[in-house]
Amino acid sequence: MTRGGRNLVILGIAASLVAVATTGVSLAIYHNSGDIYLDRSRPGFLPDDEEIEQEVDTEEEEYEFEKSGPVTKEILDEYIEKLESEIKAIDAYKNPFDASALSDEKLGIEE
Repeated sequence: MTRGGRNLVILGIAASLVAVATTGVSLAIYHNSGDIYLDRSRPGFLPDDEEIEQEVDTEEEEYEFEKSGPVTKEILDEYIEKLESEIKAIDAYKNPFDASALSDEKLGIEE
């Protein structure tokens, strides 16, 4: 093996060791800080009973279009009525691409 090849192998091994070490340190910090218990994206996470009750209480009834069955005029009229109400809610936004669109008030995040 040439000198350049040997240096390349050493560089690869060193880079791998640095990557493993930094990943290990970051996972240790993640676990020790307690943030691992707040991560809701983990499979098997179950919300507290209080959270389930809050979701049920505040959840609005959503319209669900029938996935099977005949399409009648009544069903289409009901669907269009629900769709128009959603369109009106969207049209009511002033400057939807403004920075204020992500404000706590617009997102419904109130303390």
